Amino acid sequence: MDNPVVIRAQLKEFGCNLRRARVARKITQEALSEKADLNIRTLQKIEAGKTNVLITTAIRLRQGLGCPWQELFPR
Repeated sequence: MDNPVVIRAQLKEFGCNLRRARVARKITQEALSEKADLNIRTLQKIEAGKTNVLITTAIRLRQGLGCPWQELFPR
């Protein structure tokens, strides 16, 4: 199992990738949270890397952005 420090770093990286993809598409946090059926505060926590992300949430975010998985998980 991964070290908790490594997991936190991966969550932070995912959040940064998510924010980068959202900004590149000129989508606001409010618009993405509506598209993904998420509370805006939850989206803010995900982008900040401060919360765990369920795979179902990641799927909804990817669909809301209309981006490939590689953009959110580049490695």
